[in-house]
Amino acid sequence: MNAVLIALLLLPLLGAALTLAPVFGPDRAVADRRALRLNTVVTGAVLLLAVALAAGFDHDEPARMQATTDVSWIPALHVRLHLGVDGVSLPLIVLTALLTFLCALYSEKRLPDGDTVPSAQAFVGLFLLLEVGMLATFAVLDLLLFFLAFEIVLIPMYFLIARWGSGAKVPSANRFILYTLLGSAVMLLGFLLIGSKAGTFDMQALAAAHGSGLSHTTQVIAALAILVGLAVKAPAWPLHSWLPDAHTAAPTVGSVLLAGVLLKMGTYGLVRVLLPVVPDGAATLAPYLGAFAAVGIVYGSLACLALARPGAKGDLKRLIAYSSVGHMGFVLLGIASLTPVGVNGALFANIAHGLITGLLFFVVGALKDRYGTADLDTLAGTTGAALYGRAPRLGVLLAFAAVASLGLPGLAGFWGELLAMFGAFDPADGLSRPAFVTYMVLAGLGTLLTAAYLLIVVKRVCMGDPEQPAPVAELADLRPYEAVSWTPLAALTLLAGLWPALLLGLSDPAVKHLLGGG
Repeated sequence: MNAVLIALLLLPLLGAALTLAPVFGPDRAVADRRALRLNTVVTGAVLLLAVALAAGFDHDEPARMQATTDVSWIPALHVRLHLGVDGVSLPLIVLTALLTFLCALYSEKRLPDGDTVPSAQAFVGLFLLLEVGMLATFAVLDLLLFFLAFEIVLIPMYFLIARWGSGAKVPSANRFILYTLLGSAVMLLGFLLIGSKAGTFDMQALAAAHGSGLSHTTQVIAALAILVGLAVKAPAWPLHSWLPDAHTAAPTVGSVLLAGVLLKMGTYGLVRVLLPVVPDGAATLAPYLGAFAAVGIVYGSLACLALARPGAKGDLKRLIAYSSVGHMGFVLLGIASLTPVGVNGALFANIAHGLITGLLFFVVGALKDRYGTADLDTLAGTTGAALYGRAPRLGVLLAFAAVASLGLPGLAGFWGELLAMFGAFDPADGLSRPAFVTYMVLAGLGTLLTAAYLLIVVKRVCMGDPEQPAPVAELADLRPYEAVSWTPLAALTLLAGLWPALLLGLSDPAVKHLLGGG
């Protein structure tokens, strides 16, 4: 299985390198088609490898690191090429492989508009390099390799936004790269402090030591640096301001991967690095993380309510971006509780958010392609966009994703938020229960506000009078390539909601092990 994991990382890297070779032919249109087909084939093969990895995973021992490779890479710095998966990282690897394949499939029929002469070869090369960085982030077990993988994704995503985006795409891409690079620099300082004091960057060895050998002051300083760096990517309020602009400007597939995978890299780092490596520092900062998470939940929901009201000229992609601030607040609240229940809820909410928000961005991107805008007032007009009457399949998918996002029981969005609030209700020993109960109450208020703005969006976009004049003469309903790209997300959202043990059975033993109770 270690060969499968290595192939999982090498295949998209080789595919990205192939786009630089003159093998696609001199004819531009033919070369673009071949490049896009290569993207689908490579990401499809990566998905099959991820499924094989999941099938070969020993589900009886999800807390044990499996499919491992551990060889010396840079002896002078004690850096090792250490790879492996456990019950925490495996679902994220499968989610990443699935979303990248669905985005590649979608792009083969709907390549994002770009500059005057967009190149499909350049798009595919950047796309596959992005996949390498995302997968490697969840597979590496060395702090410096984690930092390297964390950084690989920034450049491809920058160019996907700046070249294939829309609107104020260059300023949005600049803000994205500035925030994330600064956050990564702070995070690296924390990694270097840990490595210099502990004598190793190996994440497994550091987790096994569970903070022994690191003074309380060292742990707090390192935890603060790591927390700030990862909170930018999460994104946690108030370090979130790059996200709405990036989502609004990004192409559809860029938004799907940004919300579905890149945001998860930050919260995954908190669980993989912060909690087991510097537990004293994590316990010291947990109340502050919980407070920021609770504020972020309410803030994101209020921002969405403001964008959803008539006359606000709210962009639907921007609204979903602000909703991500709120949803990721639940993830951060679960992590801040430092309990197995809360952290399991955070990891479940990670996967659920990736599935649901990926579907939302796909549907809203399709509406923007058809209408030429994602402005809610333009879409809704005076009576509502009436998708149920004009494009019923699109309307049903949008409504399904919306009710899943608001946490309807039986769908994936419900369990993560519920468990995160349970974790806050009874936090770990040493944390103030009254403070965390207050955070739980604020999170509960956030669920009500979330239901309010999402139901307003469904009412304005899906309902209305189909006989009233529409912004476009004819609105195409769900196209075959859209159905193929989106149906797996809807099906998995339902499966995870009805069978939560599928994910919790993997993550629970691994979480207890990371928290020191395994």
